[in-house]
Amino acid sequence: MEQYYKDSNVLITGGLGFIGSNLARRLVSMGANVTLVDSLIPEYGGNLFNVYDFRDKVKINISDVRDVHSMRYLIQDQEYLFNLAGQTSHMDSMTDPFTDLEINSHSQLSILETCRHYNPDIKVVFASTRQIYGRPDYLPVDEKHMLRPVDVNGINKMAGEWYHILYNNVYGIQACALRLTNTYGPRMRIKDSRQTFLGIWIRLAVEGRPFEVWGGEQLRDFSYVDDAVDAFLMAAMSEEANGKIFNLGDENVISLRDLADLVVEMSGDGKYIMREFPPERKKIDIGDYYSDYKYITSSLGWKPKTSLRDGLRESIQFYREHLKHYL
Repeated sequence: MEQYYKDSNVLITGGLGFIGSNLARRLVSMGANVTLVDSLIPEYGGNLFNVYDFRDKVKINISDVRDVHSMRYLIQDQEYLFNLAGQTSHMDSMTDPFTDLEINSHSQLSILETCRHYNPDIKVVFASTRQIYGRPDYLPVDEKHMLRPVDVNGINKMAGEWYHILYNNVYGIQACALRLTNTYGPRMRIKDSRQTFLGIWIRLAVEGRPFEVWGGEQLRDFSYVDDAVDAFLMAAMSEEANGKIFNLGDENVISLRDLADLVVEMSGDGKYIMREFPPERKKIDIGDYYSDYKYITSSLGWKPKTSLRDGLRESIQFYREHLKHYL
């Protein structure tokens, strides 16, 4: 894989965010020429500290993917586009649906149109989400499951995903999508729950403060960020992936209560409080969810490598050392 990306030109939208910065770190280590695009809008997770130790080895462009002229310039001469820019908060999508529409749907169409006119040979990997399935009819959820989003964010992410598949099928823009599920790890947003509830749990545990567990019996699977990065890189390398949609996931399924116990154990401190779901959250909760990811295993050979215990240990240690940069 290292030789494959050596000297290649790579553009990452949302590049200063959680997954984007971890992906950039890996690509730089393999000798790729990496350009990061990020708006650094405070609510969306970009953080310059995420690339602090290798900032001289990447190009950083502070720009919004909604800026057509900027993207038209940036997309040219790139071989790969990892399209990770997005609004991730489910609650924000309900209170401000039009901004979510602009970022997660309209701007995705604009990016693909820019690729079509200015760089039709580029390979695009889109970061989609398991949220578009909604409340599962069966478990584990495979890619054939009905799509039935329960919030505005899910609807717009579904549209963004299918624009990529359409442009692959109709215009020959090589594109595929990964449906991410509960990705966690170093450099995730932890100052609030806009990106993931696990982030705020880890923050409060590191600070020695109690965190809240809503419900507690819901089942989930989790993807450590290094494993997600592997999937992005494998998808970009593979012609087999073109036009395809893949679930990510993990074989270990855990209830939120047991996950809370594990966070407390791994942190060596902290405690949690059980709460009923707030009414506004209950309306968009999906209940139990865990993925069937056999399709990406059979197609690309991807499997998760990092246990939840090890991933939590690495994450907690990272925030013990760098907490001030994420508050």
